[in-house]
Amino acid sequence: LSFVPADVAYLRSVLPGTMEDAFFEYLATLDASEVTVSAVPEGSVVFARVPFLQVKGPLLVVQLLETMLLCLVSYASLVATNASRFRFLAGPDVKLMEMGLRRAQGPDGALSASKYSYIGGFDFTSNVLAGKLYGIPVRGTIAHSFIMSFTSLEEVKPRELSPLVGGEPVDFLVLAKSWLGRNFQGLLDTYCVRRSGLPNFCAVALALHQLGYRAIGVRLDSGDLAQQSKEVRQVFRACGAHFQVPWFETIPITVSNDISEQNLEEFSQKGSEINMIGVGTNLVTCPLQPSLGCVYKLVEVNGSPCLKLTEDEEKMTIPGTKMIYRLYDAAGHPFMDLMALEEEPSPSAGQERVVHVLEKLSEATKVVPTTVEPLYHTYFRDGQVCEPLPSLLEVRTHAQVSLNLLNPVHRRLHEPEPYPVAVTEKLHHLLTKLRQVNQ
Repeated sequence: LSFVPADVAYLRSVLPGTMEDAFFEYLATLDASEVTVSAVPEGSVVFARVPFLQVKGPLLVVQLLETMLLCLVSYASLVATNASRFRFLAGPDVKLMEMGLRRAQGPDGALSASKYSYIGGFDFTSNVLAGKLYGIPVRGTIAHSFIMSFTSLEEVKPRELSPLVGGEPVDFLVLAKSWLGRNFQGLLDTYCVRRSGLPNFCAVALALHQLGYRAIGVRLDSGDLAQQSKEVRQVFRACGAHFQVPWFETIPITVSNDISEQNLEEFSQKGSEINMIGVGTNLVTCPLQPSLGCVYKLVEVNGSPCLKLTEDEEKMTIPGTKMIYRLYDAAGHPFMDLMALEEEPSPSAGQERVVHVLEKLSEATKVVPTTVEPLYHTYFRDGQVCEPLPSLLEVRTHAQVSLNLLNPVHRRLHEPEPYPVAVTEKLHHLLTKLRQVNQ
């Protein structure tokens, strides 16, 4: 965080002329050397009302950081969450490909979507730049327009294709012609799957097999995708058996076409032979919840806890500098997140603790965690990153582990049980006191 002379000059030009020179002189010297940032590790599951980022420092400096930090975490968390929902519905065996570049909120949004979809559980992206920048595995398919651009075999220049192991070069066009009499189409549904795309693909794939090559798969982009995948698989199995090519029976089938969560549920209910699913619009635009309501609230000034009161209890802040602990049961599932004041001793495994769940603050509840995990790590102190940052793959792995640890009653997408977030007795006492004072 810093302001170069050009920045200060611009601010002088747009701020009221009554601003004191001392303010601009201060901006010229401003930095983040007194800022400390603690956070829940990236890729962790977080729940409503749990502060996953804590910023300490001079008031003006941390206020200037507000918009930037919210911009960085809100869309990222939203897309990663949306991606995790698709992964949950698809199951562990089906590959997921993010292909939302054309529908994303501009180029920056597209890159963010690719990156955070990968963290959320997607396997590939069609965004080549995201692959280059972040190391995400890249996959893609043929465009309908490319197939439609060819109208006859006369447009295809003859080429020789060398066999992988031994043998003489083969004129691929002559070979393809002997099998097909028409164009090769890897994308099956540009015209008709049964009469064009599928037989052509099988013929050329079998011809390639004679040269030692192995087809990488097909894509369906319209119609009843679950039913078509079964029909295509049936043909692949018949070809594999008839021509004695065993791998032909397992050629991957990819589907796309405005895939939504509902489509994935239908694939599961109907059954399918789908191996990979390409998701675009409904992944990167998050239509079920287009924005995530992350907020950045003041909870302590000069050592004094402060509280924002509102008629909407969900928007009431929890005062004081806090620590966050995740409590686990004997089965290894997290069953509660507990907020405590920073100076409080941490809860201990096997010891009873009295807490107050946020939705039932007037009621005291006793809990005995089997395991206790402190969630905050300090990543930035004295103007420097103070803890090694994980790689994207490490974040992705941590996200999947975090999700899999959840109890199924909390993880399910339909009517999940609310995950309890609670405060300690001491924090509850402070909250009650400040509410009474302010009221």
